[in-house]
Amino acid sequence: MIEGRRSEIVALVRQHGELSVTELSGLLGVSEVTVRSDLNALAQAGHVRRTRGRVSLPLDLRREAPLETSMREFAAAKRRIGQAAAGLVRSGDTVFLDVGSTTSEVARALSPSLQDVTVVTNGLNIALLLERLPGVRVIVTGGTLRPLQHSLVSPYALDVLRHIHADRLFLGCNGVHAASGVTNANHEEAEVKRLMAEQTSEVVVVADHRKLGVVSRAFITPLDRVTTLITDRAATSPPPDVLDAVKDVRVV
Repeated sequence: MIEGRRSEIVALVRQHGELSVTELSGLLGVSEVTVRSDLNALAQAGHVRRTRGRVSLPLDLRREAPLETSMREFAAAKRRIGQAAAGLVRSGDTVFLDVGSTTSEVARALSPSLQDVTVVTNGLNIALLLERLPGVRVIVTGGTLRPLQHSLVSPYALDVLRHIHADRLFLGCNGVHAASGVTNANHEEAEVKRLMAEQTSEVVVVADHRKLGVVSRAFITPLDRVTTLITDRAATSPPPDVLDAVKDVRVV
């Protein structure tokens, strides 16, 4: 239990860049005393860096984590979220499938029985995952490759999206906050996500519990634009203001 919590602290700090003891206490659902004890152990082991009541990664660890690393974090929860989201896709749909570890699980869970489905994605790994589905047509946006995430961004990625309207977007993110909306850590990817959200009828956010109540660097879309939020069970319930802002919240 202690090791699992400390691994989660490192994952949260990697995701947000820097957090306070109070913020970590709220995200983990444990006391600040417990958080401080965990941080002392992690700092002594060189896994985190503490300064003025806040915690960040050591300078040599602040680089972006590869997609493969993210997919190993909370893998079971992401699989459940992906399965629930994939169940919303119907034959005949056109969907945007955003890049990310949780959206990759959506792709993995899509039913082989689907027919006449078009998936538009900026994720190269997602396009490869969908090759197995005979009833799914895959459109890759094109653009400039971000190797760590296998994602395609501008220039050119936006040009394709402007010509497509989707029934549904499955959106990954780094933060879901009642006032600040859905946000992302990378500005280039957020630009693509933002246009996808504008070009779709429904926005389905797939986000594990760590991202609820969190604000990241780049704005994507307001929460009142989100049709459905699919998240996982955690020690604490989703923030009440998030529950109030989204009509359909599914906890799996």
